[in-house]
Formats: sequence, structure tokens, C-alpha cells
Amino acid sequence: AQNWSGLGGLRTTFEALRGELATFRDGRGRELFDLPEAPRPAEETPAPVRFLPEYDNLVLGHDDRSRIVADEYRPRLVTKNLQIPATFLVDGFVAGTCRIERTKRVATLMLQPFGKLLKRDLRALEKEGDALLGFVEPEAATRNVVVAASTG
Repeated sequence: AQNWSGLGGLRTTFEALRGELATFRDGRGRELFDLPEAPRPAEETPAPVRFLPEYDNLVLGHDDRSRIVADEYRPRLVTKNLQIPATFLVDGFVAGTCRIERTKRVATLMLQPFGKLLKRDLRALEKEGDALLGFVEPEAATRNVVVAASTG
């Protein structure tokens, strides 16, 4: 919580709440806290594809970003002028960057995958991407999702 919130000294707060929280250990042995009634799907539950905006807290807020971004892809997420691009997730991991291009009548979601994507993931990205465009660009007469060649 300290990393994503920027607040220090939360140990005392979490100790005071300990009796009201569920506790777990991560793969590195660190203690994690959660709400007792929060949903916790089984590990084998597939994560749906998702689109994240520029500077999203999921990408920036983790002390250990290896939980969502492979080490070899991390340099692609920060530009020289510290811009953090919009990204998309496949199975809970950042799998590429994305951007929306708009003309007067057409909205196009451009996907730049970091590696080869499975056909089922491409179909899911196209479906979710079309829904995203419908939400973000409702006035567009035409919506397209374009997947560029992998840069992996």
C-alpha cells in the first residue's frame, strides 16, 4: 500500500487493522493484507484481456512489477521523456501497448504486441477493443481494432 499510495508509516495502521484483515504470504515471503470477504479466484482462473490507460496505477503502483510485466518488456513502458503508454493485458500480464487514432468518422485502436499472441487472445482483444472504442469514441461511425506485427 505504501508504494502505490505514496504514504509512509502504514505499518502501525495495518497492525491496528490486523484483526479485521485476511493475511497471506507472497512468493517472496512478504505479508499481504486483504479484506476477508474480498473475492479471490483460484490460481488457475484465467484473467480476461484488459486495456489500461496511460500512467495506469496497475503498471506504476507495484513495488515488484514482475507480477504484471516481464523484465524484458519493462523498458518499453517508459519513454525518454517519461511517458507511460496505454497497455493491454493478456492473462494478467502486460502484453503490448495500444493507442487510439481518430479521424472524423473512424476510431481505430492500434495494438502493438510485445510477442506472438494466441488466436483466442486476439479474438478477445478485438472484442474488448471494440467495446472500449464504443465507450471512448461513441460518435465514431466506424470502429476498427488493428493488431500490428509482434515486436518480440
